Amino acid sequence: MSIANMLDLATPRETQEPIDRQVMIDEINRLRRERNAVILAHSYQVPEIQDIADFVGDSLGLSRQAAHADAEIIVFCGVHFMAETAAILCPEKTVLIPDLNAGCSLAASITADQLRAWKAEHPGAAVVSYVNTSAEVKAETDYCCTSANSVEIVNQIPEDREILFLPDLFLGEYVKRQTGRQNMHLWLGECHVHAGIMAEDVERARLLDPEAELLVHPECACGSRCLLDLQSGRLDSNRTHVLSTEGMVRHAAKSNAEHFIVATETGVLHRLQLMAPGKTFKPVRESAVCGFMKMITLEKLHRSLVELREPVVVDPAVAAKARIAIDRMLAVGV
Repeated sequence: MSIANMLDLATPRETQEPIDRQVMIDEINRLRRERNAVILAHSYQVPEIQDIADFVGDSLGLSRQAAHADAEIIVFCGVHFMAETAAILCPEKTVLIPDLNAGCSLAASITADQLRAWKAEHPGAAVVSYVNTSAEVKAETDYCCTSANSVEIVNQIPEDREILFLPDLFLGEYVKRQTGRQNMHLWLGECHVHAGIMAEDVERARLLDPEAELLVHPECACGSRCLLDLQSGRLDSNRTHVLSTEGMVRHAAKSNAEHFIVATETGVLHRLQLMAPGKTFKPVRESAVCGFMKMITLEKLHRSLVELREPVVVDPAVAAKARIAIDRMLAVGV
């Protein structure tokens, strides 16, 4: 499916009469208790989904929550590859995603067949896949990683071994620069949202608030320029930080700074504000919004719990192979 078609699916089309919000929230709370369900939400979800979730976090944190969940049902408010990962980690549980169309442009940028062909061109290379990939791609992978532990994962691989890093070009460039690995090949994939955050956007935001701390996600197109500017001294290393979404939240909570400009999907601003009240957070780019992440609504979450939809099931043979790479990811980092 093309990115244009995927984005068209990501346009909300709610047609039913709206239910009173508080009634719906009460119903969701009752149903999760009765069904022994846990609600996981990514930090890019809409605020009302984050507010009602049992746990909110990045891909790595939510994977760990799924792995240790005592609930019988996991309702994953994120995108499809995240729910797949939960299903792989918890084969004995029912994993639901409130909207099956919640895909990911980055995950769609490589297929298992494409990865197999790339591996054939580089026999013996270690394959490191960002968690933003399908289960089938993970099954062809040696190590999974997230933006939070990608550098640590790559540093574990012997220096003389070739690495195929996929699918995000910008995260790959960041990891390559941080590790100094010259034998690391990058897949030319991208998240359409992070790829749209350019160096010019960072420059504009800094001019508007020159005293603010700058928080940059390594998936952003501006990431390499920011690292170069840090090395040259053009950016202040005390006020510029390249971090995962969860790293942003932790840093903002403990930082003495009062103002921040944030280069990532805008959904994280809600969580930043909750975790660091009294501080100001502004997006580097207002339009950095993922339509896929915004597909899940309270109405869809409620329906998912009422009707137990939509179940996410991974072929056991694929899951068994993918689990090896996922477990390696979970073993690294905090």
